[in-house]
Amino acid sequence: MTALLTIIVLVLVAIAIWQMTKIFELSQPNTDNSQIASDKDNKLNGYLMFGFLAFIYVLTIYSLWKWGGVVLGTPASEHGKDYDNLMLISLVLIFIVQFITQALLHYFAYKYRGEKGKKALFFADNDKLEFIWTIIPVIVLAALILYGLYTWTTVMDVSEDDDPIVIELYAQQFNWKARYAGQDNVLGDANVRLIDMDKANILGLDESDPNGQDDIISTTEIHIPVGRKVLFKMRSQDVLHSAYMPHFRAQMNCVPGMITQFAFTPTVTTEEMRQDPGIVEKYKNINKLRAENAQEVLDRGQEVNVEFDYILLCNKICGKSHYNMQMKIVVETEEEYKEWLSQQKTFGESLQ
Repeated sequence: MTALLTIIVLVLVAIAIWQMTKIFELSQPNTDNSQIASDKDNKLNGYLMFGFLAFIYVLTIYSLWKWGGVVLGTPASEHGKDYDNLMLISLVLIFIVQFITQALLHYFAYKYRGEKGKKALFFADNDKLEFIWTIIPVIVLAALILYGLYTWTTVMDVSEDDDPIVIELYAQQFNWKARYAGQDNVLGDANVRLIDMDKANILGLDESDPNGQDDIISTTEIHIPVGRKVLFKMRSQDVLHSAYMPHFRAQMNCVPGMITQFAFTPTVTTEEMRQDPGIVEKYKNINKLRAENAQEVLDRGQEVNVEFDYILLCNKICGKSHYNMQMKIVVETEEEYKEWLSQQKTFGESLQ
């Protein structure tokens, strides 16, 4: 609120200064009130265009220097490198094109500014120029789109030939639930109309389906083994949600009335990621800020110092508590995963 009021005050001060400047100009006896721009005006505007060009470049360089490190860092899935490469190539192309086109735009604004006695040269058409500025974007965009389609096909490979672990992500306002397919690796049938809280059937599993008896439901966190492909099947109980796992470069909408899916292979365990230099530095800064506001953090019932965890978020604004819709993801070794899984109660056991 303080920042907003400060901005409003600064805007009002700027308006007041501008109005006073106009009054001062009108009060001068020798002021030229002509509405036609003179050579001096055009030259000044040309220089201002160069000034604005410098402002754009300085702002861009400063932003890259200041916030360039505020990125996700090391990708934690097999397809993450392809995803990051596609993003990097796109950004490099955008910056190159922006640098060239903005420089030409502002240079031409100065070079061809209005001058007394100078007449503009008009080209009805120029086939060579039109061919150049058409074919170059066509080639660049075609290459980018083809590479993007290749990356998309690789990322969206949800083939079950690799015997992936099948996990259902169930979204509802405002929490996540995970259901593991159990020993048979086949999810049992489910329907929202079968939800029965008295029987702890919180996901609406069909009790008569034998495939669902060994399913395991987790409401607190998701455990997945490193180096093993995981196939997520997603449902939504109420509105449109989006399962977003940023460190795995994974996101898929959860649509009411249908099942969507996304697969990836985690490559970095939670413990390994906690040792990543970028993560260590980031959480060092986070804990420093939390320490400066320790009392406020404690009042919220949270610990002052936190450590890195993979997290499942909702990336759709699904209601008033959307910001709080998240679930911890633990990436661990195969042995640790099997040990955790063995300690969980199956759906069939929960009905007894």
